[in-house]
Amino acid sequence: MENSHAPRLAGRREWTALGVLMLPLLLVSMDISILYFAIPYVSQDLEPSATQQLWILDMYGFVLAGLLITMGALGDRIGRRRLVLAGAAVFGAASVAAAYAHSADALIGVRALLGLGGAALMPSTLALIRNLFHDARQRGRAVTIWTGVMTTGISLGPVVSGLLLEHFWWGSVFLINLPAMVLLLVLVPFLVPESRTGGPDTSREPFDLVSAALSLAALLTVIYGVKEWARHGFAPVPAAAVALGPVLGYVFVRRQKRFAHPMIDLGLLGRRAFGGPVFANLLAMFATVGMAVFLTQYLQSVQGLSPFEAALWSLVPASGVIVAAPASAILAQRTDRAYVMGGAFLFSAAGFFWLTQVRADSALWFCLAAAALYVGGLVAAMTLANELAIGAAPPERAGSAAAVLESGQELGGALGMAVLGSVGAAVYSRDMADALPAGVTAALPGGQADAVRETLGGAAAAAARLPEETAAGVLTAARDAFTHGMGLASVGAAVVMVGAALFSFVALRGTAGPGTENGDRGPEGVVKGGDLARAQTGAVK
Repeated sequence: MENSHAPRLAGRREWTALGVLMLPLLLVSMDISILYFAIPYVSQDLEPSATQQLWILDMYGFVLAGLLITMGALGDRIGRRRLVLAGAAVFGAASVAAAYAHSADALIGVRALLGLGGAALMPSTLALIRNLFHDARQRGRAVTIWTGVMTTGISLGPVVSGLLLEHFWWGSVFLINLPAMVLLLVLVPFLVPESRTGGPDTSREPFDLVSAALSLAALLTVIYGVKEWARHGFAPVPAAAVALGPVLGYVFVRRQKRFAHPMIDLGLLGRRAFGGPVFANLLAMFATVGMAVFLTQYLQSVQGLSPFEAALWSLVPASGVIVAAPASAILAQRTDRAYVMGGAFLFSAAGFFWLTQVRADSALWFCLAAAALYVGGLVAAMTLANELAIGAAPPERAGSAAAVLESGQELGGALGMAVLGSVGAAVYSRDMADALPAGVTAALPGGQADAVRETLGGAAAAAARLPEETAAGVLTAARDAFTHGMGLASVGAAVVMVGAALFSFVALRGTAGPGTENGDRGPEGVVKGGDLARAQTGAVK
């Protein structure tokens, strides 16, 4: 009989399987940002309206976020390896269709299919880590790699896009997905064992399509409302969407209590070792995504770098991850993970406070060093949170647990972009209303004058139509206003990170001690992931 205190160690086969699973994860996360620099070429070719252009950018993320819970539950039921293979097939086929889309509406529809394939891939890759790596230390390293690949993909998307667009047409940003998907379809059946929810009753139950629709609608309405509110200010429709989302979520949760095998294990979500990391990750993504747009615009529009140069420099903050992630993993073996997570959040808060000192004329290294500090802290905290949550989930619920974790991340990112973006936009508009040089408003048509007051990009476009001296004044004022807004948004991010640190210290203390698997019993006396997993029968087939 296997000693429960000596879990089987993963070998070369498992680590090779992890490497194969990271390929689709990298590409799925890259697709979130890969169109940022390609959209001008798409607009020139397909001539979308302003509304269609927004949907081209947002449809992928909307569908991806909305279907994570459904796909996580589906993977638990039909098998996570099977769902990975199906997701790879859909993602690959949709990539070809996107590359050769002949209209804006067609591209929007295909982006939705890409989101469907991505939603099948993301929770399954994280859930399979729970089944490939039984040893807590090895699983911690695997989760660190998973988190690093996911965040790197989001940063790498614009870089790959910029490189491909220098030599090929815009459809090439989608075709790069094909080799990885083909490799996945070939190798996964040989390297990754199948795993699904145990018990014969589960497979005989009909899949709950009503709950799937409710979870999708709850997330999409909130994300849509928050994004529209941030772009256009208060309006009845976005406000109603934000209010409707929690109502649908409440109906979804009430419905889950009626089923023996729900999409979301409410008992697991209420456990500190799982629900706590989910909330911590939401706060981390709030700051990560909320500040990413500021850094990209600062490099390109304030520092004056080309899109490709800005994309390359935006990778420099990843150097903080190289130091922070291994250091946090080592510390987590020697002290309570809650303290390490809290310290990592304070680390990121220090980076955000540093960012408040960045000015329009600051040296490039000064901004990048601040970004490296907060990125390192955030990725370290997210890695530990992912490890803690996945370790707390029993193997037979790993898919739905991973989906809940990632849904929280997507929601946190949408809220961060909306709230922090709104802070920066409000400060920019107020400063520009006071600082515009005399005569600028009169020299521009009404629409262009409004664009100068609303965005830094609008000010740069308008300046090209003004006399040189006036244009210089507009750009100086706009860059100063933007960095002022970025600074106040950084204050907001820093305050949230301090709150996340306090939450980690207080709420997560004792959920996982040094060098232990999350299955140990904590001070609450609850059975956590490892013990619960061992108590299940027929958990993994």
